[in-house]
Amino acid sequence: MSSSLPASVDLNRPIVKNTPTREVRNRTSGANRPETGDRRVQRTKTSLRAALIGLAREKPYDSIAVKEILDRANVGRSTFYAHFRDKKDLLESGIHEMLRSVHGRPRVRDALEQVIAFSLPILEYVNQHRRADGPKMMRAGRIVMHDHLRDVLADLIAEDIALVIRGRRSPPRMPADLVARHVASTFVLVLNWWVDGEAALTPREVDARFRSLVVPTLEAL
Repeated sequence: MSSSLPASVDLNRPIVKNTPTREVRNRTSGANRPETGDRRVQRTKTSLRAALIGLAREKPYDSIAVKEILDRANVGRSTFYAHFRDKKDLLESGIHEMLRSVHGRPRVRDALEQVIAFSLPILEYVNQHRRADGPKMMRAGRIVMHDHLRDVLADLIAEDIALVIRGRRSPPRMPADLVARHVASTFVLVLNWWVDGEAALTPREVDARFRSLVVPTLEAL
């Protein structure tokens, strides 16, 4: 099962928490500025993200100062604040970069399968980057990133669940928004368990464990 977030997701428009939507925000400071195709801007953002992740592997997230990020990335303060509000904004932008990289695969036909089709591509993305990037991020930084991932996924899952129950004569047996939050929270729980653990599991093996936890709930909708 290799499908992921559907190609209809608009990743450059604001996302409102707890509202079903396919819109994943492109993080910027102040007004949400549209993403440009300028390669220099993209290189700058990539350098800033890499600097923050590198520092988060060396020291607690809360102790990282913006100046340290700027010094490591060799980026000026005004340039940083032209794109991000603060270090949390920068960290969360990595979530959206990841989703942009995995969302463009076609939708699957089975509606229930579509609800959890995001899992394997995200796990493969995480596995690829954690192998290539060396030591893992310290726990505090991962908590911030995974909390935001959970919120974004809950919104995306809620829309897929709405498609599953659309047209039914009887209401769902469980509130759709509760199920969406359950699936998103379970995924992040499994992701943390995998990243923190010592078991050498492949993304497919982790995906299978995630599915075993959430499929019964989805089938009970």
